[in-house]
Amino acid sequence: MQHYEERLTAPRSWWLIALLAGIAMGLILLPLGTLPMLGGLIIGGALAATGVSSYGSARIRVLSDSLVAGDARIPLSALGAVEVLNAEEAAAWRRHKADTRAFMLLRGYIPTAVRVKVTDPEDPTPYLYLSSRRPERLAAVLEAVRAG
Repeated sequence: MQHYEERLTAPRSWWLIALLAGIAMGLILLPLGTLPMLGGLIIGGALAATGVSSYGSARIRVLSDSLVAGDARIPLSALGAVEVLNAEEAAAWRRHKADTRAFMLLRGYIPTAVRVKVTDPEDPTPYLYLSSRRPERLAAVLEAVRAG
């Protein structure tokens, strides 16, 4: 049973940049003729769009027994306190407060996050840093699922 899901999609402006990258590739190849220009437009735009889509496909899910964040799957029994981070606190935990051993599912275009302590003594990871557009909801679901 799934309790929470969030996709960390890229902002719309990034899609405009992908389109502009395709146009730029077409313009670069324009001196070679119409077909190379069209090929550059299509291939350049497709590659840029694939990059934006791939980066924005990261998901955070809370299931009945685990937290899935990107490629990581962590049992809820290994998690401790959850801290909601506003934009200023999240920036501090991304920069000068960051621990190199922490697991970070970080998206710079999302200003807020949660920090979840890892309590498993076998795991060297001190905490999880998860960018989230709805950090209060994520924290509430994590606390509720862990408690009950």
